[in-house]
Amino acid sequence: MIRLVQVAILCLSIAAVISISTTDDESIYEILKENGLPSGIFPKGVTEFNFDVKTGLFSVYLNRPCDAKYETELRYEANVTGTISDAHIGDLSGISAQDLFLWFPVKGIRVDVPSSGLIYFDVGVVRKQYSLSLFDTPRDCVAVRGENEVQASMLSLYQVDETTGRNII
Repeated sequence: MIRLVQVAILCLSIAAVISISTTDDESIYEILKENGLPSGIFPKGVTEFNFDVKTGLFSVYLNRPCDAKYETELRYEANVTGTISDAHIGDLSGISAQDLFLWFPVKGIRVDVPSSGLIYFDVGVVRKQYSLSLFDTPRDCVAVRGENEVQASMLSLYQVDETTGRNII
């Protein structure tokens, strides 16, 4: 009998933890808003997400890596993780920002003072500053082409002149 009570308590505890760590009723966009962040930080097309209310840890899943155009381009991996707190995302992985043809990993995102209209992206040694209004709504995200696809499309532009062995366009 005591064993049965212990198993019942264990099952209830597990069920409580599961209900706290998942939010079936809310979308990731609503969770961002509740934490003082704009809903457009993540693009359209989130297929699944996990959010732990107690720790703020989250995982966002997309169908595939993709790029979204804001003031600059942001690249989202298929899995983005981090920690959400009040007006801040820390320990971020899975998002990169393009600057001068280079991609830099975004390590954190924060909104200092909402009335300032600014959002800051921590990309290592610098903080990129954007208008908060750019992130009001989720953007469309275009699938990232793999290196093999790019090389294959470039190869189709060239033909080899078999008599001279030279590439011709």
